[in-house]
Amino acid sequence: MKRQCQTVRLGLVLLTAMSQFSCSSEPDDNSWRPQTIDPDFTLTSAQTHNKFSRQIAPVITVPSGSVIEVFTHEATGGQLDLDSSVDDFANIDMDQVHTLTGPVYVEGAEPGDVVAVELLEIEAADWGWMAIIPHFGLLADDFGDTATFKTFVLDNDNGHVDFAEGIRVPLAPFAGVMGVAPDTDEMLNTIPPRENGGNLDDPNLVAGTTVYFPVFVPGALFSIGDTHAIQALGEVSGTAMESPMRIVYRISMIKDGRSIEEVQYETDEFYATTGFATTIDAAARKATRYMIEYLVAEKGLSREEAYMLCSLAGDLKVAEAVDIPHMLVTMHLPKAIFVD
Repeated sequence: MKRQCQTVRLGLVLLTAMSQFSCSSEPDDNSWRPQTIDPDFTLTSAQTHNKFSRQIAPVITVPSGSVIEVFTHEATGGQLDLDSSVDDFANIDMDQVHTLTGPVYVEGAEPGDVVAVELLEIEAADWGWMAIIPHFGLLADDFGDTATFKTFVLDNDNGHVDFAEGIRVPLAPFAGVMGVAPDTDEMLNTIPPRENGGNLDDPNLVAGTTVYFPVFVPGALFSIGDTHAIQALGEVSGTAMESPMRIVYRISMIKDGRSIEEVQYETDEFYATTGFATTIDAAARKATRYMIEYLVAEKGLSREEAYMLCSLAGDLKVAEAVDIPHMLVTMHLPKAIFVD
């Protein structure tokens, strides 16, 4: 089996037990377009769990630099399809929500290291759904006790979905949940974001983005799921365009680099820090402090200079505001400001 090894630098250098299955080369039973990247390993949407804990055993062990193809369910763990109704939605088993494909054990990863997940390909299935869940969402008190539910046909060939007559929204698929295992025996639910990642719901985590996770347990134990075909910053109604997906990512271990406390990520255009907290204000402060640390460590600025630069060029964004008890704020810093 071919294995690719590539070092990914950090920064600019830089609800329930799980089912275990063996590594498989068979895709999910959805219809997917031909792949353009030859993966080292493939995981199906049967190889899932829906909690975060160091007690959840890995479904596969891989060397650093491996390219992994995964298939995911939509947010309910495969309980819904294009023909589902609001009654089907009202009767879903919440114990299957947020099934995540994995975990993946990365050889040699130890607490204090960082793992980089380079998102190479993300492809949605040909359908998705949205809902308004009673008592959930930013305006939970405004929309009553009755669930709203709707399914959609996704036009992947042209990259959009017709939301309603005269309203066409571009597709931008990403995984709402990505994370490593926390250092706890407790089976943590996947609803809020935490230090280990989890339910980030950040629509910037599309193909072409590299996401960095602090490692808390041996092997890191990375998992991915809750895939969204479209979502705006904030995810205010409580759901995105939920859809099954095929994802290809490269996972690499980073040793002896800068340590991080929470998830960070970058693209060719910007570097980003994240901060989770129970309020927007507290989350924004954390994201800003992490960016100051990055600038001091990677750009040689003083703390005062870094703080001022964040005020000039660091854009704070509310990634999500509904995943109780936490919300996520990010700071984006454009790379174009750094000149030779």
